[in-house]
Amino acid sequence: MYTSHADTQDTAQPTATGGYGQSAAALAHDQIVPNPPGPSFSWTTLREQLSGRIAALDLAPDLGSEIGSKRWLRGLGTFVGLTATALAFWPSFAPLEAAASAHIDDAVRDEYRSQMILPLALGADSGRHMGATTLVEPLAAAPERPRLEMVATLARGDSFERMLRRAGVGRDDSQRVAELVGAALPLSEIESGTTFDITLGRRPAPGAPRPLETIGFRARFDLELEIGRFAEGSDLSLTKNVIRVDETPLRIRGTVGDSLYRSARAAGAPASAVQSYLKTLGQYVNLDRDVRAGDTFDFILAHRRAATGERQAGQLLYAGLERGETPRVQLMRWGEDGEFYEASGVGEQRGGLMAPVPGRTTSGFGMRRHPILGYRRMHSGLDFKARHGTPIVAVTDGRVTGAGRMGGCGNAVRLRHDGGLDTRYCHMSRIAVNRGQSVRRGQVIGYVGSTGLSTGPHLHYEMYRHGRAINPASVKYVTRAQLTGAELRRFKEALTRIKTVEPGAALAELQRTSAEVAAQEPIREIDKLSPPVKG
Repeated sequence: MYTSHADTQDTAQPTATGGYGQSAAALAHDQIVPNPPGPSFSWTTLREQLSGRIAALDLAPDLGSEIGSKRWLRGLGTFVGLTATALAFWPSFAPLEAAASAHIDDAVRDEYRSQMILPLALGADSGRHMGATTLVEPLAAAPERPRLEMVATLARGDSFERMLRRAGVGRDDSQRVAELVGAALPLSEIESGTTFDITLGRRPAPGAPRPLETIGFRARFDLELEIGRFAEGSDLSLTKNVIRVDETPLRIRGTVGDSLYRSARAAGAPASAVQSYLKTLGQYVNLDRDVRAGDTFDFILAHRRAATGERQAGQLLYAGLERGETPRVQLMRWGEDGEFYEASGVGEQRGGLMAPVPGRTTSGFGMRRHPILGYRRMHSGLDFKARHGTPIVAVTDGRVTGAGRMGGCGNAVRLRHDGGLDTRYCHMSRIAVNRGQSVRRGQVIGYVGSTGLSTGPHLHYEMYRHGRAINPASVKYVTRAQLTGAELRRFKEALTRIKTVEPGAALAELQRTSAEVAAQEPIREIDKLSPPVKG
């Protein structure tokens, strides 16, 4: 500590050694040692200054507050700048230039094949090959397999003979096979997806087609066909194997739980059969209101089981619903049309006026201003909005009394129904029926168009009773068939007979006969060998 000589010492000052009560040392100016000079630049100081300034910056203010202030405008500018920067560095969507295709020569291709593993059916010539030496003797001809066994499938839209040719069967053999199979059943009845087991023999000469030895396939559910040369040097011949088929119907019964559909599926019924059952039952009862938990569902399907083990389910034959011990609904399919009839012989009810096209009504029955003629006149029908080409169907059964051009109606069809009713369908683009033809409810009779006095595609539908126009919306149809006489007796006998089928009886295994058991026994390999030829 330095003290000037001019300083007065009123109180005790600390000594040079730090104590009090002692006089301080007096130093001359030339004896004063200055503080050591510090560095002129410091990274630590600079870092601290920059950190403080960056912390004080307000780069991203809240744009939801202080709107319109300088701070808000500065934040908006920052946002716009960052957005512009991001857009400037946005990648381009231009297609990338692909690399030029590499030139693959024989050497490169051989190297590729050395890394591959090919199946035997494709030659299996992959992998590394040993180099040929003087000990290698080239073969005059590569040996072929003496016999080829394959499985061919008849594709949708393919022909039987073309499938055989594609499998390697010669022209003469394929024509002979088509003749033999065509004599047993029409070739058009062979369903797509049928598989054929084909065996081809040794070529008689180099380049000649292999002769057909055998071909076997399942032609129908109850018929197998096999064609082959069953003796040495013989021609192709056909062998029929009729498969025994049991056609006991499949009956499924169960108790309705929370859902009729899920209960039927839990009972083992196929989904398609359950849907057909619900659709049929829904035409007689309300499935949401009239079916309760605890009711018994009962339906019978056409079913076939072959002696070889295959099964095939058919269409719905019977649909029933019981509550307690009382049947509520009993429906059975009957007749050539395959419609369902109740136990009393009353056929399926088709009620209500069926809309000729799916669409809303744009113009009703009554007086209106004609859109083309410009004056008010009677609009004797209903206009339905529909697109050009929409199918038009008959609202109920009837007979075509007119089909062709009909003045302002353009292309039109007129139908005669029971009860003195007639209907007419106008402005068609195309007519699908002929005069004098009988039509059924829901049958397509034409297509929506804009012919005649029409401003656009739509259907003008009219109805007449004894020649007088009436409002089509006021008429409701109910069509029900009724069996009588001998037909009703046969129907009730068939209903009683089909209800005697035991539930699940068709699912039991079909007992095989002794001949079928013998046919299923495996053939010993020694029996497959041809007998030695005596010289």
